[in-house]
Amino acid sequence: MRVLAIFGRSVAIFIPVFFVATFVTFALRALSGLSPARIQLGESATTEAIANIESQWGLDRPFLVQYWDWFTDVLHGQLGTSWVNGADISTLIGLGLGVSLSVAILALVLGTVLGFVLGTTAALRPGTLLDRAITGFVTVISVMPAFVVGIVLVEIFAVGLDLLPSGGYVPLEEGGVGLWLAHVILPALALSFDVVADVARQLRTGLVSAYRENYVVGALVRGLSPRRIFFRHVLRNGMGPALATLGIKFPSLVGAAVVTEWIFGLQGFGRFANDSAQAGDVPAVQGVLVVSVAMVVTFNLLINIVLGRVTPASQRGV
Repeated sequence: MRVLAIFGRSVAIFIPVFFVATFVTFALRALSGLSPARIQLGESATTEAIANIESQWGLDRPFLVQYWDWFTDVLHGQLGTSWVNGADISTLIGLGLGVSLSVAILALVLGTVLGFVLGTTAALRPGTLLDRAITGFVTVISVMPAFVVGIVLVEIFAVGLDLLPSGGYVPLEEGGVGLWLAHVILPALALSFDVVADVARQLRTGLVSAYRENYVVGALVRGLSPRRIFFRHVLRNGMGPALATLGIKFPSLVGAAVVTEWIFGLQGFGRFANDSAQAGDVPAVQGVLVVSVAMVVTFNLLINIVLGRVTPASQRGV
């Protein structure tokens, strides 16, 4: 019942957010002044030709009517048709999103595992040389751009050691786990550095603060073992900020990896978004924004449920 209550509260917040975000997204076409006629006919198109093309696309109807038709199509998974090539946008996004999700999920897993290990280790030895070394390390990797890390990884593992391919992508169902992992591990590592740094810093801060609480002193007085104190009390109370960080990081991993995808030759979601924006393909850009909003809303909903289930403060409604 507690999880259902958290789910209900989160949905009540995220539905209006999604509705407003889609409205703003659709309004971008009117604000941009772009038209499919300009793309198909060029700048020398006549007024009559432009009006005919826009009528074919339904752009001569009232704005709210256009928005409602588009929004109902979005709810059915239909994101429209590309102005550039007439292809179905849902299909185009699906092709690139599969690549980006493979890299983003692996980057998130690597970043979370390494971040939790480093953050926990630093929190268990606060003020020591090990703590300062970990803090310095995560500070350094937090300021390293993903494209620089990607180039270095290619030079080391693909060019120098010839252990991994330098680019390309092989779907999991075609090449199996080994070949798929060989193609996504380098871009995932390049993207995971920022996740490692943020998770480690947030977790260390949360755990150190939790160790200073009175309930930890009380648990020590009652004779509980350090292991039980850590897993039963400290970790559950101190991991909230680190989990909340993941809610922000995952969507950015999917959508903000344009440069990384260029380095590794990946036709991913970010690259599709960049190409669509440069071509002036407004329906494709709108589709990208809608999918991005949906991912942000969905992943944050999952994070809220996990927080409500794991952290005691959330269970008490704090």
